[in-house]
Amino acid sequence: MTQFSRPVLLLMLTALHCLGSSLVLNPKDPSVLAEAPGPIRGDSNISLVPQMPVLQPKETAPPLVTYTIRNPQGKVCVRASIGVEFVVRENKKKYYFNLTPNSVRATGYCANQRTILSLEFSGGHLEFTFIKDGDQSYVKTIKGLLRPAPLCKNCPSKVYIGLVDNEKLFQAKNGLSFNCKSETMLILADFFRLKLVPLQIQAFDLVNGAFGKEVECWADYNKRMIPIILGAVAAAICLIAILTYVLVREHRNQGYEQL
Repeated sequence: MTQFSRPVLLLMLTALHCLGSSLVLNPKDPSVLAEAPGPIRGDSNISLVPQMPVLQPKETAPPLVTYTIRNPQGKVCVRASIGVEFVVRENKKKYYFNLTPNSVRATGYCANQRTILSLEFSGGHLEFTFIKDGDQSYVKTIKGLLRPAPLCKNCPSKVYIGLVDNEKLFQAKNGLSFNCKSETMLILADFFRLKLVPLQIQAFDLVNGAFGKEVECWADYNKRMIPIILGAVAAAICLIAILTYVLVREHRNQGYEQL
């Protein structure tokens, strides 16, 4: 190789190196943009890790959570504000599991005569089937499934499944909501129960997605009316006692005057 060709070769290598560096640093180069990075997992994926429900030996009040389902046009067809507690019985002991807002995903579908609200969570689900029958609507079927973590290290895993079917639960006229502040206990299976407290629920004919006028449940009605009835009875007894005392006193006075 001649002395003249060596500088030329070095010059060409330097030019190629600079050109390669400019391709890497230039974001407008299409060959660079075509290279996509690999998948990146953020902290948000931590909440998606399945966790089995943990049964608790002591009962606590379930949080009140509002769930809604919308039709394809974006209109609310189901609205439910409920506190949900599962109750299981094992070895003559009761265990409890409450649904929390950050662990539940509401799904379902809307139709003119039949609507479903399904509360899905890791380790189970709860499904309500609403029926519209004439000017009335009600819940016909409630299905529940719970797959909790074993109660002890060597205890076997169990799955609790049950349903309430062919009923007319939480019945109300169309456009009205069923409301119950008292405890509602439903037997899904022999060792599997569902407690709803409090409860306000409505499907079909929701104006602007809001609850309609409330229909009071019998338990709340009895709680409200029993004190009124007892008060009225007590007042009647007092009035009768006063009238009896007055009549007896007048009768005695008339007897004294005759003597």
